[in-house]
Amino acid sequence: MDKALRNSIIIGIFLLVTAVFWFVYEYSKTITPQRTFSVSGEGKEIVIPNIAEIRIGLISEGKDLIELQKENSEKFNKVINFLKSQGIEEKDISTENYSITPKYKYGQVAEIVGYTINQSFSVKIRDLRKIGEILSGAVQNGANNIYGPNFTIDDEKIYLDKAREKAIKEAKEKAEKIAKTAGFRLGKIVNITESSGLLPYAIFPKGIGAGEQGGIGTPQIETGSQEIKILVTLTYEIK
Repeated sequence: MDKALRNSIIIGIFLLVTAVFWFVYEYSKTITPQRTFSVSGEGKEIVIPNIAEIRIGLISEGKDLIELQKENSEKFNKVINFLKSQGIEEKDISTENYSITPKYKYGQVAEIVGYTINQSFSVKIRDLRKIGEILSGAVQNGANNIYGPNFTIDDEKIYLDKAREKAIKEAKEKAEKIAKTAGFRLGKIVNITESSGLLPYAIFPKGIGAGEQGGIGTPQIETGSQEIKILVTLTYEIK
């Protein structure tokens, strides 16, 4: 065999072997280490809600659709004006639904005998001291369908971040104790998973009832507290 050809074959084989080893090395770095263990930590933050969300509805029924729409609009505007008089800003009032449904009388031929207008909107109350007054006032001003309140908080991310820090700290401390007890060293963190939730506590809406003189009573609303909880799982490489 020609010497130059033989040298070329040897060099080619060397380069091929080198490429294979390089590929195997790089590929091995992308594989999750087999010797791993996972630990979980939990972080909690107890917060007091600062926003109450309620859904206010108006249901009107009548035979003349034009008159019914006029009547419903007057009631709607009256409720909206009442809410604004209580310091509720326009940005905190949003329409959720407006529907018109015909009422039928069935015989040989179906006949429309009236209409039902169903209109609802959501309201955010930021002054929680006014919840009871707003609920009873909305009814007195024409609302006849109310859901809520549902309590929430502004800047939830702040409390989530605090809960996450606690959860990670707890998980790391637990991992260090396990590694010390088991006699191995911690490697790098190779995976992190997280789950979170906002849990309500001690919320007691009393409802809207009749007062002693037969009028509309002001409901007693307790905001209670809410728990923000985060569960973090850290997966470590074992050295």
